[in-house]
Amino acid sequence: MATLEELRNQLDEIDNRMAELYQMRMDVCQQVGEYKVKAGRKVYDRQREKDKLADVASKVQGEFNKKGIKELYSQLMSMSRKLQYQRLVEAGALGRLPFIQIHSLDKENARVVFQGTEGAYGQAAMNQFFGEDVNCFHVRTFRDAMEAIEEGSADFAVLPIENSSAGPVNEMYDLLDEFENYIVAETILPVVHTLSGLPGTRLSEIKRVYSKAEALMQTTRFLDDHSDWQRISVVNTAIAAKKVLEDQDKAQAAVCSTYAAKLHGLEVLVDEINDEEDNSTRFIVVTNQKIFLKDASKISIEFELPHESGSLYNILSHFIYNDLNMTKIESRPVEGKQWEYRFFVDFDGNLEDAAVKNAIRGLREEARNLRILGNYSIDGQI
Repeated sequence: MATLEELRNQLDEIDNRMAELYQMRMDVCQQVGEYKVKAGRKVYDRQREKDKLADVASKVQGEFNKKGIKELYSQLMSMSRKLQYQRLVEAGALGRLPFIQIHSLDKENARVVFQGTEGAYGQAAMNQFFGEDVNCFHVRTFRDAMEAIEEGSADFAVLPIENSSAGPVNEMYDLLDEFENYIVAETILPVVHTLSGLPGTRLSEIKRVYSKAEALMQTTRFLDDHSDWQRISVVNTAIAAKKVLEDQDKAQAAVCSTYAAKLHGLEVLVDEINDEEDNSTRFIVVTNQKIFLKDASKISIEFELPHESGSLYNILSHFIYNDLNMTKIESRPVEGKQWEYRFFVDFDGNLEDAAVKNAIRGLREEARNLRILGNYSIDGQI
């Protein structure tokens, strides 16, 4: 029987041969890529790869080895595709991205829409990004805001997409898919909730608390200490403050910002009631123009995948291979397709970067319905 050292020496010899064969294989793949550039052929042939995997699996014994060699060849073919994508991009075969690069946003002359009413966090985020003197108006729902920029009654919309404690705003992801609107910037707004009511209101008088559902979630610990209070969800925190003022009922209170309370003549009964001290909301600035800032450093995309094993794994490899840092991934159900999902991915980069072009080329060939949702500046820094 061979010793452990002898067996390891045999493995080293096999590995050396495999490395040589890998180099030979990639050299041939490069030639294939050059042929496809000249012939205008697609890189990814899904059926051919399935046939190849079945063929190599038939040449080994045992289920473990069959599964293993299919995984190995899946990776080999993935590397081959990526090499060929590089050749296509180098030859200018990416195709023109329908996004126009600009140096800055015209904040001075912009008309901006936010969701909610006077005093909403959306207004605070808008003022933080565009300034206090911005020409603006507000609408009732997120959909109304998306429609306003789609039809041109506003140049930009400022809308929440994620809270650091409550998580993603799912409706916004669905609306980004539905509308042909694009992200051009984002701004992070610190969120500090208060319990506010009519001047002179005592906590013992309160029976009902109004606020946006997310705000109620973000203040659960405080509200749980007053379990006899009924929690009622409304469209916006500022609308909750406005309702308390209009109803003139000390049995009612609102979870809202200090600004909203002051604007609507309420008294802050308890300040800083957030579950988490470091609570913030990420707002996106959306327009109907396919534009991106020259110094943009973050990209958002969406895509669908075949409902089969390994499809997401293979797609994510395009970020790894091109050294792109993926910062976020979300999924939403695809309407009319049970148990199938649409993925939203954020990653670092600029549409002019070679690595980004390589990744997008591969993603377009291998994913379904790929859309670039925007290339923008983090926290509005331009």
